[in-house]
Amino acid sequence: MLQRNYLTSPSQMLLLQVIHTEKDLDEIREEWTELLANSSSDCFFLTWEWLRTWWKHLAGSRKLHLLVLRRDEEVIAIAPFASSSTILARVARIRVLEFLGTGSVGSDYLDIIARRGNEDEAIAALADYFRKENFLLDLKQLLEKRSLAGKLATLLQQQRWTGSEMRTNICPFIDLAGHTWKSFQAGLGGKHRYNFHRRLKNLHRDFDARFDCVVAEDQRSAALAALVTLHNKRMQARGGSDGLHTSELVGFHEELTRLALVQGWLRLFVLTVNGEKAAALYGFAYAKKFYFYQSGFDPRYSPHSVGLVTMGLAIQAAIEGGSEEFDLLHGDENYKSLWARQHRDLVRMELFPPTMRASVYSKATRLNRLARRSVRRCLTMLKPRERSEPTLVQLPPKAWGEAK
Repeated sequence: MLQRNYLTSPSQMLLLQVIHTEKDLDEIREEWTELLANSSSDCFFLTWEWLRTWWKHLAGSRKLHLLVLRRDEEVIAIAPFASSSTILARVARIRVLEFLGTGSVGSDYLDIIARRGNEDEAIAALADYFRKENFLLDLKQLLEKRSLAGKLATLLQQQRWTGSEMRTNICPFIDLAGHTWKSFQAGLGGKHRYNFHRRLKNLHRDFDARFDCVVAEDQRSAALAALVTLHNKRMQARGGSDGLHTSELVGFHEELTRLALVQGWLRLFVLTVNGEKAAALYGFAYAKKFYFYQSGFDPRYSPHSVGLVTMGLAIQAAIEGGSEEFDLLHGDENYKSLWARQHRDLVRMELFPPTMRASVYSKATRLNRLARRSVRRCLTMLKPRERSEPTLVQLPPKAWGEAK
């Protein structure tokens, strides 16, 4: 473990530890968990469990470069970075850092983790480190205007660093605080509310349907396998999935679901219709938020609007389970707007040190990005956008009876 010392005032000293090994990453698990719970960045995608599992299965050629700031023995900040090595970066001979969890796995709200009340001090120390080391920072899936990474960018730009920021996606969400299931429904559009109840009634009338929630380890793998199968079956008509389509991604979720189940975070449900697995939903309940992560259903049941029904039942289950927010995560699919009236913007931020190599890299990156956008624009014109539908989610057995 490489260590560097930084003086933040004549009377205080912060110790910066740079972690490069999995062994050291494993050893800070308890400190990481305690810090996250006492930070403004607290979210499921910054848990040790999510990012450690990502590192094991999806890191690829990246090198671990985790920054841990301590005052005496207490951790006051963790910057969960890894160094990447793209072809362009190798040609320019420049070092690039990005957050752990970056990529198609779908990590939202990535950020630096800092103890409440120590944010400014931690960000100042990290800025000092980056000014000395001249890393280029490529930071994706940041929460616009609320991230600590944004504060880091401000400090670096005051020291002649250049940067770019682009809005990349939105995360629709539903504020459930103070709501009962009845009061939530009252806020929905009348047509949408009627359609939901009609579809739910018809589903009960036409099928012997049940929801099963994973509560034990001996149920988990089979339920996950059902989710993967149903999701990929559903996505075949759209050219295939980009979320559960590789052995690495499935391996990641196999291990993650085991860890999340132990922690009580896992929400993995399977809907059976007349004894057949018809749909599944995968999400997490963490810190009074329900994160709707992935789902799938058999296209044969699409005429019965199982997506519409199960999304509503999921929200009901979240409310009754004590969640104060239902986060549909990134994506502007049409079905999300039926339920969510609010959203958060996600941004990508690139920060370049004041060096000639970084300047060359920045210009080459912009040209490359313009070329790829032109190709995507042409492909979009050739293939009209398809309407997305929701899939399904959990409802406790007693709620089925109440909803009839």
